[in-house]
Amino acid sequence: MSLLKHPEFRRLWTGQTASMFGTYVSRVAMPLVAATALAATPFQLGLLYAAQTVAFLVIGLPAGVWVDRLPARPVLVLSDTARALLLCSVPLAWWFGWLTMTQLLVVTLLGGVAAVFYDVAYQSYLPTLVGKEHLLEGNAKLESSRSVSQVAGPAVGGGLADLIGASNAVGFQALCYATSAASIFRISAQQRPQHQRERKPMLPEIAAGLRYVLGDPLIRAITGSSATFNFSYAVATPLLIVLLVDEARLPQWMVGALMAFGGIGGLVGAMTTQLVSRRFGPARMLWLPFLVCMPAALLVPLTQAGWGVLLFALPWFVVNYGLIVYSVAQMSFRQSICPDEMMSRLNATVRFFIWGIIPLGGVIGGALGEWIDVRAALALAGAGMVLSAVWVLLSPLRSMRELPTSKESRAPATQHDND
Repeated sequence: MSLLKHPEFRRLWTGQTASMFGTYVSRVAMPLVAATALAATPFQLGLLYAAQTVAFLVIGLPAGVWVDRLPARPVLVLSDTARALLLCSVPLAWWFGWLTMTQLLVVTLLGGVAAVFYDVAYQSYLPTLVGKEHLLEGNAKLESSRSVSQVAGPAVGGGLADLIGASNAVGFQALCYATSAASIFRISAQQRPQHQRERKPMLPEIAAGLRYVLGDPLIRAITGSSATFNFSYAVATPLLIVLLVDEARLPQWMVGALMAFGGIGGLVGAMTTQLVSRRFGPARMLWLPFLVCMPAALLVPLTQAGWGVLLFALPWFVVNYGLIVYSVAQMSFRQSICPDEMMSRLNATVRFFIWGIIPLGGVIGGALGEWIDVRAALALAGAGMVLSAVWVLLSPLRSMRELPTSKESRAPATQHDND
């Protein structure tokens, strides 16, 4: 049965779509608030980007243990509600003339804390809601929503910033999170019961998640590639606004439109993931995107005004196409091999590594852009995206076409956890 006929999945999908749409509106609106209303420097923009994900580094591991002990749906609803309330403070402060860079950083930081719980919970919730046999389809649909949001979110964010002001556009993001909370709240299906096991102190639980991820050579390689790519992507991301606004002197609506090309590439990637998997094999989807698609990132620093904007739009399309194909493959693989009782800790541990590195990348990217050169920093980031393949190419995955089953790939750490 197609998941389109699964009413509870449709509610989760609707909520995730609204949440993702709001996130990508903010990816343009918040930096534009900082850059245009508060005259932020490249380094400050790097700090703002880092604040989005630093919570994954600080509380990512214990969050996995906490979410393992709680039903996922209330965690999702409360996380979205918290983000909606936080973001409402930005337009309010702007209207009263109180808005500062410090407030933007605090709102972004606390919103990142809520995002940690949301991301861990929804990745753990999907297998219990639809069953592991529907994971590839479910993840492809969820990633298609992410990609549609990447298309529409920046375009809407840039357009709203021009039309009603960037700070008011942030208020629109709050409405998106409220919509997500309402949709997920309506899910009536009970979460499938998880394997009952003795509750242990938090540190041993965290250690079990670390052993599982680091002890399995396939998950370890995928985590290394993902972390390297995310670091490189984080170096580039705050500099893209500087490149388009300060270097190319483009209007805000065009900045949003160009950023949307990444979402179009991601949408095409989500729509073709199952086709690519059948044609090349799911294991090859874990390294081919880095070698085939990521070299396009090296063209982005050549962006100029006029027709030169194509040197941003087309490469950004290709980069994000490869990113989504890889993301669907690696997420489906992780979810399919992991036992239910370890799922939240697996997701949290992987997120700790692959999202915890993002703040460092954002700060380094901002520093390189301010103290060296924006275009040179973007070129270094593009090289890092290509080199992300090294982890997987040095692992057993390089010679595989099909991915192993749970029984074949389960890490020794699981045995310790169930003792």
